[in-house]
Amino acid sequence: MKKNKMRLKGQLRMYMHWPLIMTVLLLAMNIWMYMIDKKAGMMMSAFIIIYFVIAGVLYFYNRSLILADLIQFSTQYKGIQNTLLKELALPYAITLEDGRILWKNDSFEALVEGKKREPYLNKIIPALNKGVFPKDDMEHIELEVTFKERSYQAVLKRVSLEGFSKSEKLLQIPEEKEYFIAVYLKDVTELNAYIKENEEQRLIAGLIYIDNYDEVMESVEEVRQSLLVALIDRKINKYIGDLDGIVKKLEKDKYFIVIKKESYRQIEADKFSLLEEVKQVNIGNARCATLSIGLGLNTATYAQSYNYARVAIDLALARGGDQAVIKDCKGITYFGGKKEQTAKNTRVKARVKAEALREFIEAKDQVIVMGHKIADADSFGACMGIYRAAVSLEKKAHVVINEVTSSIRPLYDEIAESPAYEDDIFLTSEQALDRISDSTMVIVVDTNKPQMTECPDLLKRSKMTAVLDHHRQSSNIIENAVLSYVEPYSSSTCEMVAEVLQYIVDDIKFPSVEADCLYAGIMIDTRNFMNRTGVRTFEAAAFLRRCGADITRVRKMFRDDMASYRAKAEAVRRAEVYRKEYAIAVCPSDIDSPTVLAAQAANELLDIGGIKASFVLTVYEGKIYLSARSIDEVNVQIIAEKLGGGGHINSAGAQFEHTDIDEAVNALKETIDQMIEEGDI
Repeated sequence: MKKNKMRLKGQLRMYMHWPLIMTVLLLAMNIWMYMIDKKAGMMMSAFIIIYFVIAGVLYFYNRSLILADLIQFSTQYKGIQNTLLKELALPYAITLEDGRILWKNDSFEALVEGKKREPYLNKIIPALNKGVFPKDDMEHIELEVTFKERSYQAVLKRVSLEGFSKSEKLLQIPEEKEYFIAVYLKDVTELNAYIKENEEQRLIAGLIYIDNYDEVMESVEEVRQSLLVALIDRKINKYIGDLDGIVKKLEKDKYFIVIKKESYRQIEADKFSLLEEVKQVNIGNARCATLSIGLGLNTATYAQSYNYARVAIDLALARGGDQAVIKDCKGITYFGGKKEQTAKNTRVKARVKAEALREFIEAKDQVIVMGHKIADADSFGACMGIYRAAVSLEKKAHVVINEVTSSIRPLYDEIAESPAYEDDIFLTSEQALDRISDSTMVIVVDTNKPQMTECPDLLKRSKMTAVLDHHRQSSNIIENAVLSYVEPYSSSTCEMVAEVLQYIVDDIKFPSVEADCLYAGIMIDTRNFMNRTGVRTFEAAAFLRRCGADITRVRKMFRDDMASYRAKAEAVRRAEVYRKEYAIAVCPSDIDSPTVLAAQAANELLDIGGIKASFVLTVYEGKIYLSARSIDEVNVQIIAEKLGGGGHINSAGAQFEHTDIDEAVNALKETIDQMIEEGDI
């Protein structure tokens, strides 16, 4: 059997074959010389023979020496590579697929000093476990890890070793695991510090508004008004000045501010104490001033920061003021807003909104009204009020309602069975989608969240949408509405609609059953005029009474049957008093409209002494519904927002996408604990 000979190849082989090529050329030249002169050809032949012999001897003699030198160079070159890799400034290591370290360079050994004997990478750096290893040869993973209080950018790359076990005599690796994981770490501690420092120096634009400037000025003597303004200005300027920011007064009640991002961390830590400091300014004014603050964070440009600030301040005002709203690219954060804003006695805004609504309705041929899912008395009553406004303007109108709950069934049945109304007054979501066109206006009442409406798809297809609501706005609102009338201090949407009806059509007349619907909405939301009731609430009720609302008939309609009353009593009986101030109960779900009963039970629990807020949960249609109520000591709206819901300061709700009551109760308790620790409630 012949032994395989070692051969040259590539460019070196071509270089070594040049003597042979030259010999061929010389032979061709020799033949040409023979043709010219035989004597010269013979001399040339002798020269070629001598040249060929010398070249052959040198080639075969030096070939082995060249091969030996090449082998030596290759060995030295490989050693240099190994030395360079071993002494590489970046920590570098090679592991198996399970994280066992096979080899590491000097920098890696120096980095893990004290843990050199740990065989697995995740024992040294827990974040670098096999769960983050790349899954294929083309993939490389980059992530930031922390080790010994320093930050490193780790790069992990999978290196294929196909055929390794066949050629390797010392190590056997299963074919499906014939790969290594190469890991190198780059210290980015200083880089991150510079990035953070640069980020903290970025400027943030903000706006500060005095919510109730006119009311506060009217509550103090004229000669003291300038002093009151000066004191408020001083509070704002000192607060922002202490943060190395600047303040520019735009109008009598509006300020533009600029602060550094690092300063925002300070005011975030003290929960925007400026809100409370301004309230303490008192020189005899009957009403304390309240502020709304809007800030725009984490933006690419200062113009975008200002735009974010404008959106934030608008949202703060829409939520009732007396709070700070921070908007950034990730979402919206709220601070303050623990107390209810004082309702304004003037109805100028209601008149302006009514006139605008009338113009929009007159521009369309058809109006579709809808409230929120699982309609209650306020939602249904507001729908009927807007229906009457559209009909009075001689427009075709419909009300979208998918499910008739027990709380509105008496009123619904009376309207549906009355010959005075058309058969298609009430539509389901599917029917409404079939009827909508470019000449249709959609009006949403008693909610400003698109996912809470009876038919969210109707909003996507509507060319003109209006919103009337009395709940505080959140970050998820109905967008592109041509009219948004949101009054968080109103007792109910029915109160707002009753005011609008007085201005939308002169001397409007409507059936007593519709007056009953509106009156019932006010009565239910105010707990028989005991909760969130202001001057305008009684004025709206008086208007409805003049229009034919029958108080006795409404009261009879909302009486509980025996099964519901017992279920409500059972929920109250089994209520848990958490942290001595918060009542938490679970309402039975084996009755008609358990969500309505849960709200009633929450109201009942507030009548117990020492209870600051009540929370009642119930299961309905595969979800858990939470009803939260308070009188004036706790803002249940911010608690509900933490759980994905919303509402009012003293009346809110939320939904859980599961039916595990114990898990929902624990989530509620954890939220209460967290907010108490952070000082939010």
